[in-house]
Amino acid sequence: MIKIPPYLKKGDLIGITCSSSKMELYQAEYAASVLESWGYRVHLGITVGTSFHNFSAPDELRLEELQDMMDDPEIKAILFGRGGYGMICIIDRLDFTRFRKHPKWLIGYSDVTVLHSHVHQKLGIATMHSMMSSGITIATREDQYVQSLRLALAGKSYKYSFGPHPMDRTGTATGELVGGNLTLLAAVSGSASQVDTKGKILVLEDIGEYRYSVDRMMYNLKRAGWLDKLAGLVVGSFTEARETETPFGQSEYEIINNLVSEYDYPVCYGFPVGHQEQNYALKLGLKHELKVSGKQCSLKQLK
Repeated sequence: MIKIPPYLKKGDLIGITCSSSKMELYQAEYAASVLESWGYRVHLGITVGTSFHNFSAPDELRLEELQDMMDDPEIKAILFGRGGYGMICIIDRLDFTRFRKHPKWLIGYSDVTVLHSHVHQKLGIATMHSMMSSGITIATREDQYVQSLRLALAGKSYKYSFGPHPMDRTGTATGELVGGNLTLLAAVSGSASQVDTKGKILVLEDIGEYRYSVDRMMYNLKRAGWLDKLAGLVVGSFTEARETETPFGQSEYEIINNLVSEYDYPVCYGFPVGHQEQNYALKLGLKHELKVSGKQCSLKQLK
C-alpha cells in the first residue's frame, strides 16, 4: 500500500535545496516568488546559489541539508533546485526514519529519479516527478505545465491527454506510476533502489545521451527485468540527442520500440514529460490509467 504525503495548504512551508548540481541564486529566488504567489512560504537552503566544482556543495553539506529538510516538521514539501549529478553520491547515507513516519512531497526529476526510485522501493511513499525551481521562469510561470505543479501540490487529480504517435501500441493499462530519467534508472539497476516494475506503468525520458548509449541502457533495463512484466510504458522526450561520427541508425523512439516489440502492453510515445518546458507534474507511486487508442493518448490519476 503506497503512502501519500499530505497535500499542501496555504501558508505551508516549502524548502528548496540543490542536492545535485549547482544553480544560480536568482533562478531559485524567482521560483520562490512564484510559490509565494500561490500562498506558500519558502525557505531557500544554503546549497542554493553556491558551487563546488559542478556540484552545489560538497557531499556532506548537500547530505546534511537534505536530511535537515526531510526531518524538519515545519517543511511540508521539498522542491529541488535542479538535477545534474550528485544524488547517487548521498542516497545511501540518508536516514529515512522520521520521513517514513511523517512523509512529505519530494518534487523534481532528472537526477532526483534516484531518490524517487529509492523512496518508492524501500519506503512505499509517493513522490512527485515534476519541474524544479530551474523550470519556473517568467516565460513559463502561467503555462499549463507549471500550473500542473500548482494543482498537484494542492491535491488535485489530473488527466493529461495528448496526440498519437505512429509507434504507439494501443490498449489500456492501470498500475502504479514509476520511473523517470533513463540514465538514472540504469544507474540504480541492480541496487537497493531498483524499482519492482511488475504490473506498473513505467515512464522514461532523457537528455543529451548518445544514441548507442540509450540502446545500451535500454538493454540494461531489459536484462534486469524492468520491461517484461509492465502494465504499460510511457515514453517522454529525449532531447538534445547526440551521435558519434558514424550515426547509430535508430532514433531513441525506434530503439525503445525495437526492445519492447515482443511485449503486448500499451506503449505511448511523445508524452509531455522530460527535459523541456512541456513537463507535466506526475505523482509517482499512485495508481494511474493509461489509454492509447490510436487517435489520442491519456494518462489519468486514479487515486
